[in-house]
This record gives sequence, C-alpha cells and structure tokens, in this order.
Amino acid sequence: MGLTVDHLQVCYRTLRGDVKAVDDVTFSIEDREIMGLAGESGCGKSTLGNSLVRMDVRMRQLGGHVELDGKELPISDSRAMRDFRFKEISIVPQYAMSALNPTRRVGRMVAELLKARGFDYKSALPELERRVKLVGLDADILKRYPIELSGGMKQRVVMVISTLLNPSLLIADEITSALDVSTQRAVGEMLLEFRDRNFVKTTMVITHDLSILAQVADTILVMYAGKLAEKAKADVVINNPLHPYTQLLISSLPDVGIRHDEHTLVGIPGRPPPLLNPPVGCRFRDRCPFAFDRCTDEPPFVEVKPGHSVACWLHADGALPSGGV
Repeated sequence: MGLTVDHLQVCYRTLRGDVKAVDDVTFSIEDREIMGLAGESGCGKSTLGNSLVRMDVRMRQLGGHVELDGKELPISDSRAMRDFRFKEISIVPQYAMSALNPTRRVGRMVAELLKARGFDYKSALPELERRVKLVGLDADILKRYPIELSGGMKQRVVMVISTLLNPSLLIADEITSALDVSTQRAVGEMLLEFRDRNFVKTTMVITHDLSILAQVADTILVMYAGKLAEKAKADVVINNPLHPYTQLLISSLPDVGIRHDEHTLVGIPGRPPPLLNPPVGCRFRDRCPFAFDRCTDEPPFVEVKPGHSVACWLHADGALPSGGV
C-alpha cells in the first residue's frame, strides 16, 4: 500500500516564531517504488524525511496526517512512534557515517539495537552476516570499531543495520554526499538491490543531487521553500521538466565531457525566501525568469499531465514551454 502523506505541516519552534519548513505537503509513494526528494539546501526535504520517523524537540506538527500501509503514523508522539521505528519505518540519516557509536564494536551496536526492539541478536546473526557479505564486506567487520572502517564501509554498514528488520519504508537522507564517485555508484546500486531483494518495500531518497536520482529513482518529487514544486517519473523530470525551478536545477548540472576551464557552471540567481515569514503567492517568483502578476497568488499543486504534477500558474495556463530555460 505504500506511504501516503496528506496536507502535512511541520514547523520549527523558535523565539521569533514558527519556521514553516514543511507547508501543506501531499504526496504518495507506492509499494516497491523508489522516490527521490530533491531541492536546494534549506528547502525542507530533510525536515520532511525526519518528521516521518522522529520529531525532535524543536519540531511541531501543525496539521495533516501520514499513513504507512494503511495505518496512521503518530508522528507527533515520539513514544508511540517507537512501535514503528526500525521495524516498519527506518532511516539512513544525513551524515550516517557519524551515526555509529565509536565506543562500540559494530556487532555489539546491532545487538543492543535489536534487544531494544525485542529481537534476539543470535537469531538474527546469520541474516546479518549474509547481508553484510551481500554489500561486499566481510563478516569480520562486526568485530571492528567504526574508526577501523572507511567512509564507504561505514555507509554500507549503516544501510544494512537500517534495513535488517525489512521495514516497509526506508528514508535515505543524503547518503552519497560525502562519498567519492565510485562509492556513490555502489551505494546507489545497493538501494536498487535492497528493493529487488524485498529488504524494503518503499524507499525515499533525499538529495540535492539530481544526477543520483536519475540513476536510482522511479519518480522524483521536487521541493522549494517548504512547498512541493513538481512530481513525475524520473526520466520526465530529468528530460522534460515543467516547473521553472526544476528546469534551473537541471540546467545547473555539469555536462559530461565539458571542461570547467571552457564552460562556467551557472547556478540559480538569488536565494530561497525565509520560512519564518514566507512570502505570499508562489515562493519561487522572485527568482523565476517567467514570473508575472498572477504569481502573487499561490499556485495549486495539480496534475497537468498523466502522472505529472506541478505548482506553476504559467504551466497551468499552458503558456510555459517544457524543456530548459
């Protein structure tokens, strides 16, 4: 049945007021689907992923609800979410290589985690060793301390631990950001293999790197300033984006074979708006090359083509050509 997020609103509480990091977000992920969640730093994508697993003390759910396999997730209640974490919903956190306890051997960490969830380590050990070998590591790694492992080895260990109990949903947050290119590819292939081996049913991959999502994602959801901008099949978002923000994200990627001394990369002018007091209307309008008067009204996130949703007045009116800017 997958994941359903309906009108979710999550804020950070500050002395100056609520920072609306996730603002009225609605989407779904089907079983066996890998959905990429993309956008610039500060757009709310990590807040969205983290809120589905554990709301920290700064975060507050303002509205909406979340269902996983037809069961509502009590995301605002940390204690109630203990029954879901690791078993039904799991996360590979941002900076996962720092998530391992440096004072514990890897095997002992896993044993303590399983015990806290009511599972026996000895019974799980054969499957744990099998999965460690599946990702190209020796079972002897369970006897080592994290400091003895390379960055790529740590990343693979965290992914094995996070999926050991076959969760329905895996949230992978920036899992390739600190890795070299060859290791990024290996980690991407692991996500596909974990899905194909039914270690996880549904996967959300959070990243600012659309080139990674082009390799592993079935669909891509683009966020901007706490709002949804565009969602479609991965090849459609990469090759035929509709939202001006997505188009600019794609155009800012380097082309294969282009020398940097011959071609200067161009980013998106300006910066995202502050979310303490976000602007009315389309939040991208101050940076958008196509902005016009109607953009002072907030565009709805609607399906404009089969399987392709976008929040843009220009495209809703049929005035914006698809492709690059």
